[in-house]
Amino acid sequence: MSDHFDTLETRSAKDRAADLAKALPDQIARAQGLAGYGDALKGVDASKITSVEALAELPVLRKSEIGKRQAADGPLGGFAARPAHGFAHIFQSPGPIYEPGGVEQDWWRIGRFLHAAGIGAGDIVQNCFSYHLTPAGMIFENGARAVGAATIPAGVGQTELQVRAAADIGATAYAGTPDYLKVILDKAEAEGVTLRITKAAVGGGALFPSLRQEYADRGITCLQNYATADLGNIAYESHAQEGMIVDEGVIVEIVRPGTGDPVAPGEVGEVVVTTLNPDYPLIRFATGDLSAVMEGTSPCGRTNTRIKGWMGRADQTTKIKGMFVRPEQVADLVARHPEIAKARVIAEREGEADRMRVQVEASGGDKAAFEKSVAELLKLKGAVEVMAPGSLPNDGKVIEDTRSYD
Repeated sequence: MSDHFDTLETRSAKDRAADLAKALPDQIARAQGLAGYGDALKGVDASKITSVEALAELPVLRKSEIGKRQAADGPLGGFAARPAHGFAHIFQSPGPIYEPGGVEQDWWRIGRFLHAAGIGAGDIVQNCFSYHLTPAGMIFENGARAVGAATIPAGVGQTELQVRAAADIGATAYAGTPDYLKVILDKAEAEGVTLRITKAAVGGGALFPSLRQEYADRGITCLQNYATADLGNIAYESHAQEGMIVDEGVIVEIVRPGTGDPVAPGEVGEVVVTTLNPDYPLIRFATGDLSAVMEGTSPCGRTNTRIKGWMGRADQTTKIKGMFVRPEQVADLVARHPEIAKARVIAEREGEADRMRVQVEASGGDKAAFEKSVAELLKLKGAVEVMAPGSLPNDGKVIEDTRSYD
């Protein structure tokens, strides 16, 4: 097996930028022709959107907007380049939100991740992602097909039958959530059944270091990826296990929660993704997840940007004194006062009542003016604490709820 899935993974920064300068304008133009975007991209000269920096000038697309469009305009909301009947599958995720799926050309790009996990021709993958309405099962089956591996469409549950199938068929690899593999392995051990699984490609949950080590102790190399039903593969681990490498079919930005503004390299923010999939061109799609860019490139030889993986949720909307405070409101506070670099709302208890504090990183400014803006924009009064630049934690939080409900 080759070390890399294709030559895209080892492009120079210059070559990758040149390829992006050709692909991105085409994708923006496709999106402009779709009813779902409405006026969001109206007046944009697609030919000038040739870089990540230029892309950052466009509005962010949130999942809630897709849901609204779907409710009004049909199952795909006018965001797909084909009608619903033109896809191989239509899936339903909680919301409900509907996503299209294809079976051609590694549609979700999971083959790249499976290849990095050492899975390929000669392997039999026990696919324990769900096949019921949601797309994870088909996403990974499609990826297995792309690397020439066979698939046992196992889904979730019926652990005794899972063990029997893995043993009888000779599964060599596992795909599924990080913890369910342990359930299968423990059941096999209790029944005295020897399995041949030596590779695992996991997602959809946290892979804790202790669990990864347990699999390693059992002779299984376990790698994880970051994917969504809307976007497919976003980033994935290689055997270097140093962060997650951004997939070659998407553009990842890290922005300040509640805005579309890119943060500095290394700063935690919301993951915003633009997909180059011509069938479903999502432009600056806000995932609601937090992550950060890592410096340098992976020792495995893949040259694309790396992110730190999932670091929490960006939608930190919190109710304080009966009022919702949203990240967008905190962003408006920062935008109103140029001297404020960052702000953080803290919800806490004072006796039996809610209290709100607002910490701002600022090199100057009028504290009273800040407090007035807090009352106007957040619709609540809160004590403002002016902090030195660089004082607030680099964790992507703009709203922190410290209240205990025990």
